Amino acid sequence: MSPDAPLELTSGGRRGARPARRVTSATQVFETLRTEIVACRFPPGTPLSDRGLVERFGVSRTPVREALIRLAEIGLVDVRPQFGTFVSRVPVAAIPEAVLIRKALEGVTVEKAAENAGAGRLEALDQAIRRQKASAAVGDNDGFHVADEAFHQAIADLAGHPGIWTLLAQAKVQLDRARRLTLPELGRAAGVVVEHEAIRERIAAGDPMGAREAMERHLGAVIPDVAEIRSRHPDYFV
Repeated sequence: MSPDAPLELTSGGRRGARPARRVTSATQVFETLRTEIVACRFPPGTPLSDRGLVERFGVSRTPVREALIRLAEIGLVDVRPQFGTFVSRVPVAAIPEAVLIRKALEGVTVEKAAENAGAGRLEALDQAIRRQKASAAVGDNDGFHVADEAFHQAIADLAGHPGIWTLLAQAKVQLDRARRLTLPELGRAAGVVVEHEAIRERIAAGDPMGAREAMERHLGAVIPDVAEIRSRHPDYFV
């Protein structure tokens, strides 16, 4: 098989399983680099050379370039002609807008989730909270973030609107970079768990407006953190 051939991800050979999802080499490179940049494994200014990425992923230059173009389109890298491609800084101006988008869209999903909640339907939320507590206890910031994403995605699923989370994942990419810096340094992990538990309780109580209010408090808490974290990491923001 060619190193650039697409992979097919299936849900198994079961009857009625969802059709296979074809994942191209460019998508694999894009998703891996996106995850690493959002997780702050590459600080702003880190060069991403075609040659290095070709060697790392074992693909040709074409999918690497396609992946870098997609990363540039969502603001994670800067392409400088004649100089190269570099990890971008986090634009502070984009963060309040992302929070507003999240409040608007997740306000809808959390209300619907509260309307749909019933016995036995909250396990995904409870599991995500347990995973967050376990990750926080051992300082596993990556695990904590994965569980955080799972919690919010589970709300969209419970609401019956999973596509909203797909849209949000694109809109909040710069916000996520800032959040990854706030978790370990500003002690946000414990606060996030408490806020998630409050949201979960309002959903379980079938209280749509209470759930929305709890979600808005949770999402608004990231804004005061930005000024502090920017002072600690001035090279990360612009």
